[in-house]
Amino acid sequence: MKSLAGKEPIPGTTIFEGRMAMKGYALNKMCFSFNKAENREAFKADEDAYCVKYGLSDAQRAAVKKRDVLALLNLGGNIYYLAKLTGMFGLNMQDIGAQQAGISLEKFKAKLLAAGETKNG
Repeated sequence: MKSLAGKEPIPGTTIFEGRMAMKGYALNKMCFSFNKAENREAFKADEDAYCVKYGLSDAQRAAVKKRDVLALLNLGGNIYYLAKLTGMFGLNMQDIGAQQAGISLEKFKAKLLAAGETKNG
């Protein structure tokens, strides 16, 4: 694996490395639990109790309540695990990309289309 030393981060992204994995362990473990339908139902029935059951921090629980994906990423969430949670909120990867870019979903989709046209045209 290449080192990121000396590299400029991509604006709007969070680097997920060992420290972030430790920080987000409980959050990611909870999100992994959503692979089972009964766990998704238990979460929907009482979100806060479900978050407490998995040991989420106060900040993580607040971000879940606000549906703040960027905060969840900054609190150690791994996008692959968070996809299960955000899917229950009705959000897809383009919604998250728009949040990361700080633009509306419509503008983000237009940006993707324009990039594809430039690349393919």
